[in-house]
Parts: sequence; C-alpha cells; structure tokens
Amino acid sequence: MDKDLKMPVVDARRADGSVITTDRLEIAELGTILGVWAHPDDEAYLSGGLMALARDNGSRVVCVTATRGELGTADPANWPPERLAAVRTLELAGCLAILGVTEHHWLDYRDGQCAEAEADRAIAQLSGVMDLIGSDTVVSFGPDGFTGHPDHQAVARWTAAAFDRTARPGNRLLQVAAGERRTTRWQGLNERLGVFQAGYPMTVPDGRLSVDLILDQDTAARKVRALAAQTTQTAGLIDVLGLPCYTEWVGQESFVERSVR
Repeated sequence: MDKDLKMPVVDARRADGSVITTDRLEIAELGTILGVWAHPDDEAYLSGGLMALARDNGSRVVCVTATRGELGTADPANWPPERLAAVRTLELAGCLAILGVTEHHWLDYRDGQCAEAEADRAIAQLSGVMDLIGSDTVVSFGPDGFTGHPDHQAVARWTAAAFDRTARPGNRLLQVAAGERRTTRWQGLNERLGVFQAGYPMTVPDGRLSVDLILDQDTAARKVRALAAQTTQTAGLIDVLGLPCYTEWVGQESFVERSVR
C-alpha cells in the first residue's frame, strides 16, 4: 500500500475526549428504521453498520433507493446504462442480504436526473412508503448531500418533505453528517480519491452529532463484505486502499438530527 494511504488506528474518543460507542441499546431505541438513498452503495457506505446492528437487535429495517445507478462507471463502453443497472440491482440485493435487510423499494428515477424529476411525485412516493412502514426513524442525506452530488441533495429534499408530511410524535430524521474529527482524519485520502465535490464535505462540530458510531471489528468486517458485494463500485477501491485501510475508512457513521418543520 502507498505509505500516504496508511492511517492510524481509530481510537474510541472524540477530539474533546468524549467516548464514542456502538451502543446497541441506543440503536434498538431507533425502532423501525427507513433508509432513503440515491444510488446503490449509498446505503452501505453511509449506514451499513447501523443497519446491521439494528437487524441484529431484531429491529425492522427498510431501504429505499431512488435510482439504479446506471451511470456509475468510468467505462460506459463496457458498462452501458442498461447493463450496469441490471448488475447493480443484483449487487444491491446481495449487499442487503449480508446486512440482514430483507425489505427494499426502488423509486426508479434516472441516475443523474433526480434534481430535474418532479419533486411532488417523489415526495408523494416517499410519504406513501413512510405511512405504509410506520417508520420510527428515517435515515438519509442532509441538505448538502454529504458529497455534494445533486442526486443526493434532491433525495434529501424529498425525504425531509415526506418526513414533515408524515412524522408522528417521537419520530426522528437522522441525516448523514461529516464530523470535524472524521473529516480531518481522512481529508488527504478523500482528496486523492475525489470522493467529494469541490467545497464538500460540509463539516459539523462533533458535539452536534446525534448518532456517532465507530463500528466494532465484527460489524465493520460485515459492512465491508456488504460493500464488496457491490463489486462494480468497490472492487477497484478496495484493491487500491487495501482491506485494512478500507475497513477503517468506512468504519465510522455519523448523523445529525433534524426536527419536524
């Protein structure tokens, strides 16, 4: 591995000294979880550990994906949209099976076109899913879309609007966030990989994080297996980083809470 890609081992404390835990009781208190994402692999990268821990606790977890990720390739000649969409559909099924998630819904919007889609229709679709499932906690992107991707930002808007329309007292909307500690630690690697669009991620103080997980060894390994099932998106990256570095890189999941508006 390139020496510049080697990172120190994750400890279990924030910069301010407060302890970060994978508290299974806290995760159980999230109740029925609905994750709403833009592309296959968003769910695993950003909440794979949370989903796995919740399922291990017997909680219901449902996943919604807006597109089939048919543009997710640097080699469109060998991976035309129809072929890639079909493969990524199967890859996502394998990924979710590893995480123990058996309920999934497609919205079937076009990859790269969520920002141009009819928002009212998408919000109505998600409102229907939320009502049908009776989710206690919704997990999705924040307004920044985490990486700055327009599809992520559109899905964030749809999800927040649907949540505001359907939420019951005590329901929670958790939005993916980049804490300062995590962002600083991985900034160099993220810049080299081109993970984020210019100006992203938009960091938040660690003290504002409502759920901040550093995954235990077994859960992190399971998350990596789930990600590896999405071979078209992860195989090259795992090969470049090496399994230990990749596991550390995906081993933390952080969220801020948004109230009903």
